[in-house]
Order: sequence, then structure tokens, then C-alpha cells
Amino acid sequence: IHVEEYELMSNDEHGSEDALADLAFDRLPMPAPQVLVGGLGMGFTLAAALRRVGDGGVTVAELSEAVVDWNREYTGRRAGFPLRDPRVTVYLGDVCDLIDSSDARWDAILLDVDNGPRALTRPTNGWLYSPEGLERIQRALTPDGVLGVWSSSPYPDFTTRLEEARF
Repeated sequence: IHVEEYELMSNDEHGSEDALADLAFDRLPMPAPQVLVGGLGMGFTLAAALRRVGDGGVTVAELSEAVVDWNREYTGRRAGFPLRDPRVTVYLGDVCDLIDSSDARWDAILLDVDNGPRALTRPTNGWLYSPEGLERIQRALTPDGVLGVWSSSPYPDFTTRLEEARF
């Protein structure tokens, strides 16, 4: 999937999406967590979360109805059609809105949004990675909750922000 000249996602490789979910789940103390995945894409992060969620549930927030439709019909094939799993709820809208309206709801928030903290395609995604956004994510997480962020490259400034927000 491309937006202008930027490749946002591909079905060729998905090890980093698997690792995003696995690293978060390795830190979760509860057996049936409620997980929010920001960004559906090709479905690999969602599929990895489903392998670990047990009797919990996963809500995936996706802005683009076309991406959801493609995943249901075509692109989800490589990930095992994760949207067909009954533990999945699709939120068609901005993950920022869902986070902003949640208090202590999520045991894990996995952000696979816009190639990471650079907010490459949607400047409004920058809120997720801002001090205000990180504060709001803290409030949306349960006390032992975990935040996982996929990024296309290292961002030392964002790492500093995470540390300042006590992640």
C-alpha cells in the first residue's frame, strides 16, 4: 500500500509487526487482555495479537474503510484473515479519538500508525507521539498496561518523550 511516493506497508515481510505484538504480550501480566491495535494495514499486527490474546479481545482502529474492505477480501489472506476472528472488533475511525475517549480500558495499546513517530502521511497522527498524546495513552491504559509502537526507524527524540512520560 502506497500513499503518494511512500510505501506504507507490504505483505512481503512482517517480522517487525509480529515482534510488536509479541514484545507487548511478553510484558502483560493478565491472561485475557483487552488490546487496542492502531492501524490495520495488511493485518499482521492484528494476527500476531490474536495468537497471544487468549480469551481476551482485540479492537483494531482503522481510518480507511477501503483498507478494512481490502483486508476482508484480499490483503488479509497472507495474515490468515484476522478480521474473521470473533475476538476482533473493528473501529472505523481515528485511533486518536478512541484513545482520547478511553480511561483505563486497554491492557495494551499497539500503535502501527503512519510509519511511527514521524507522522509521515497524516500530520494529525503526530498527536499520538506528543507529550499530550502519551499522557492520554497513559490514562487509556490499565495500571499494568503496555504501550508498543512500531517505527520505520529510530527516533531518539521520541524515546526521550517516552522516558519523560514514564513508559
